[in-house]
Amino acid sequence: MRRPGETGYAAVMNDAVHKGLLPQGLRDLLPPQAEAEAALVERLMAVLAGNGYERVEPPLVEFEDNLLSGAGAAMAPETFRLMDPVSQRMIGVRADMTPQVARIAATRLAKAARPLRLSYAGQVLRVKGGQLNPERQLGQVGAELIGSDDVAADVEVLTVAAEALAAVGLTGVSVDLTLPRLVPLVCSALGLDAERTERVRAALDHKDAAAVAAVGGKAATLLGKLLAAAGTADKTLKTLTGFKLPDEAAAELARLATVCKEVKARTPALTMTIDPVENRGFEYHTGISFSFFTGKARGELGRGGRYRAGNGTGEPATGFTIYSDRVIEALPRPAPPRRLYVPAGSEAALVQRLRGEGWVTVAGLGSGSDKVEAKRLRCGHSLTGGKIVAVD
Repeated sequence: MRRPGETGYAAVMNDAVHKGLLPQGLRDLLPPQAEAEAALVERLMAVLAGNGYERVEPPLVEFEDNLLSGAGAAMAPETFRLMDPVSQRMIGVRADMTPQVARIAATRLAKAARPLRLSYAGQVLRVKGGQLNPERQLGQVGAELIGSDDVAADVEVLTVAAEALAAVGLTGVSVDLTLPRLVPLVCSALGLDAERTERVRAALDHKDAAAVAAVGGKAATLLGKLLAAAGTADKTLKTLTGFKLPDEAAAELARLATVCKEVKARTPALTMTIDPVENRGFEYHTGISFSFFTGKARGELGRGGRYRAGNGTGEPATGFTIYSDRVIEALPRPAPPRRLYVPAGSEAALVQRLRGEGWVTVAGLGSGSDKVEAKRLRCGHSLTGGKIVAVD
């Protein structure tokens, strides 16, 4: 019941009329979108399976200590926590499935041959949404390649992700690559302490060239050049090769150049850009990382990159996650299914044959006009006298 003087969200929450109201950032997925997303997930998973990635299914919740260790620590601010009434231990609702798959690889599949290729699909829940993606419940489809530090592994996950997006009909896809370790390596080599490095990272994340110049110290000039170098892959790599970088940073750049060359050879239609200083969302990544975009949807289609499995110091790994709701947004609305109203008492064998021919059959449960019932149940055709008749 609405209380006197109550307005806004609180008022709506207490209004008995709004039985369908959900918490901010959550939604019901209704027909036909729910069916379209389920079909999309299966198409994406089929591509991953075809590339040798075997499906695993982690639980929705885990003990907090496990869920937030290693790579999962970066997701701690986004994780819902609650007390498990059985074990009396704190558990967390997963905010990302990658750390769960890394745990499975390090425990249940510790003796499996490497490199280990695993895939997954499921829902995650986060404490808050972002500016571009306000949803707090997200559908994830992804793959992890665990146990290899080879450049070929970076190339594989990028090309498999691009293949999966292309397989569901997406065009105009681009990938933005970054090196999360590049700035820390530069800062360390030029003597910046941890506090100044954090201030530099914050300035770079906001693309604030003036702030970088103000707080960058001895690294300010180089960091400013790195910030300005973002652009198409070919142009950025050409620019970066002219910079004098510390040895480890130069090695990261050389690896990126190799990956770009190999990916371009395999997927020439994929547009590649590079932002060498981007770090937001890649806090647990330890090497080449990336995000997929298209002009047909807001925000990222997916992201991925290199990290350390296990407790964060374990075996090398790389992978990606595709957000199914973003992909659905970018795709044309699917054609509606051919719905056929089948009156009660219709021959079962005939109805089964029609389903085999692609019809969605909607059975009548009582008497009434076939045409009226077909319209009421959103059927474009009716089975009348053993024949399919269009409903005007």
